[in-house]
Amino acid sequence: MARNAAPKDADPTKQGRFAQLRAVFVMTRKNDPALIWYMLLAFAGSVAAALLIGLLLGHPIYVTILGVISGVLLALIVMGRRAESAAYSQIQNQKGAVGYALKGLRRGWNVEEQPVAVDPRTQDLVFRAIGRPGIVLVTEGPAPRVNRIVEIERKRLNRVLPEVPVIIINAGDQEGQVTLRKLSRTIMRKRPVLTKGEVSDVAKRLRALGPTRLPIPKGVDPTRMRPDRKATKGR
Repeated sequence: MARNAAPKDADPTKQGRFAQLRAVFVMTRKNDPALIWYMLLAFAGSVAAALLIGLLLGHPIYVTILGVISGVLLALIVMGRRAESAAYSQIQNQKGAVGYALKGLRRGWNVEEQPVAVDPRTQDLVFRAIGRPGIVLVTEGPAPRVNRIVEIERKRLNRVLPEVPVIIINAGDQEGQVTLRKLSRTIMRKRPVLTKGEVSDVAKRLRALGPTRLPIPKGVDPTRMRPDRKATKGR
C-alpha cells in the first residue's frame, strides 16, 4: 500500500474564480493604470476605520480582522466597477454596443441579441428587450435620425400587440440620451405592467414575426442594381 496518497485536485470552481478575477484585474489595469491605487485606498480605508472602531470598543484585534475582510470585499467591488467602466469605454463607439449593454439586464428580461431593425443606409440600429414593464426599444444612433426606424417598429408592435406598452429609449452620449453604463439601470426602474407569463407569451409572438424590413426608397429597384465598376477595379 502506498504511503503517500495522491493529492486531491484543487476545486476547479475555485480555480476558475481566481483565474477570472486575475483576468479582470489584468485587463482593467491595462486600460486603467490607477486601478491598483483605488483598490489599495478602499482596502486601507476599511482597515483604518475598523481599527479606530475597535480601539473605541476595546476590541481592536477582532474588529480589525473584520475590517481586513471587508477591505478585500470593498477592493473587489471597486475593481468590478472600474472594470465595467473600462469595458463600456472600449465599446461605446462600436456598432452593436447597445446589444452588449442590454446583457446587463437581470433575469426576467427577454433580450434579442441581434437588432430588430436596421437602417442599411445609416447603419442605425434598434434593439428590443421584453420584460414586465412591456416592450423596450433601444436605439443606437443620432436621435433625430434613428427616430424614423424606431417609429416604424413601434407602429408595427402597436398593430400586433396594442395592449402591450412600448417604451422607447435613445442610447448614446448626446444630450437627452441614456449612456450605456446607465442603460440597464434605467430600464430596470420602469414600472412593471405585465405578468411573467405574459412576458413569455409576448416574446414568443414577436420572435415568430421576425425583424422589421424597412421600406426601399422610391426610385430604387434592387433587382436592377449593378456594382460600380470603378469601385471594384483592381480587386
